[in-house]
Amino acid sequence: MLNRIIYAFVVFGLLLTIPSLSLNFFESKMNLISAEVIAEENREKHEVSKYEVSKQEEKLETVEMKEPELIKVYNNKTNEVMVIDFEEYLKGVVASEMPAEFNIEALKAQAVTARTYLLFRLKKYPNGQPEHSDAPICTDVHCQVWSSKDTLLNSHADGWYDAYWGKIEEAVNSTKGQILTYDGKIIEPLYHSTSGGRTENSEDVFSTAVPYLRSVESPYEGEAPKLNDSIKVSVGHFIDKIESVYGEMDITESNLDEKIELGEVSEGGKIKTLLINGNEVSGREIRSLFNLNSTNFSFIQSGNEIEILTTGYGHGVGMSQWGAEGMANEGFNYKEILKHYYTDVEIVSMK
Repeated sequence: MLNRIIYAFVVFGLLLTIPSLSLNFFESKMNLISAEVIAEENREKHEVSKYEVSKQEEKLETVEMKEPELIKVYNNKTNEVMVIDFEEYLKGVVASEMPAEFNIEALKAQAVTARTYLLFRLKKYPNGQPEHSDAPICTDVHCQVWSSKDTLLNSHADGWYDAYWGKIEEAVNSTKGQILTYDGKIIEPLYHSTSGGRTENSEDVFSTAVPYLRSVESPYEGEAPKLNDSIKVSVGHFIDKIESVYGEMDITESNLDEKIELGEVSEGGKIKTLLINGNEVSGREIRSLFNLNSTNFSFIQSGNEIEILTTGYGHGVGMSQWGAEGMANEGFNYKEILKHYYTDVEIVSMK
């Protein structure tokens, strides 16, 4: 038991005091310490190499699709609908969704992803999305984050514009008209910050299995600031939070190791379900309840305190932005990055 607890510490790279009591999902029938251990084992078996990513022809197939010059965007801060130039909108998205300091190939991947996502939304919601009915897309995380140039200037240090705006423009302009398709149809290219080593199958997070949103390795995330994180709560607060949502669970400080067990784990190494006193609770619900960075989490109890450790940041489906940055720094270009994170897609150019 002690060796397994210590191994968990090594996985998370944190210096922790050995707890007097560990929660029971460290001891499931599959000998799972946490979802991170599964992801680590998968990474060892399936490390990405440059030779596993097919090289792409520079000449892209063209498709009969055109981007509009202007689009309607719902501004979540002002509650107004704006009319914005299509390509200028993309620059605001790339600058808001990904650090401008990133490798240009990662920024290009983000530009193609943002363009594809926008066109998918325009096609799906031509008369407006239900939550903002006057526009098909908004400026918040509900869709994809967009900021005006003024907002970007005010939110960054002096010199940011001179140092990086040209780079943002290059990422958008050099990929102009390029989008992602699957089976000849434009895709919905979901993305997130940090997968924690392996992305998720879409059906393990959302309700539908999507063929191009498959779980893949994401091994180059070592520089991601939120790759590993933790929060601490008292045992009483932990129990109160759970019982405030799920009712009386017959859990106490002395029986947590018996009452909380690991249920199902996704292919991406995230927790799909926990069993609390025999009741199934989803990992997404626990993430929301404790405001965790991801569903790849584990608990360590030490006396009257519980530390919740997380790996990764975001829902984990589609392209990992920090994974894209890591791949770019390893020498992959934006096409290889996109073809890695979105299974069996094509990068095509609009006429």
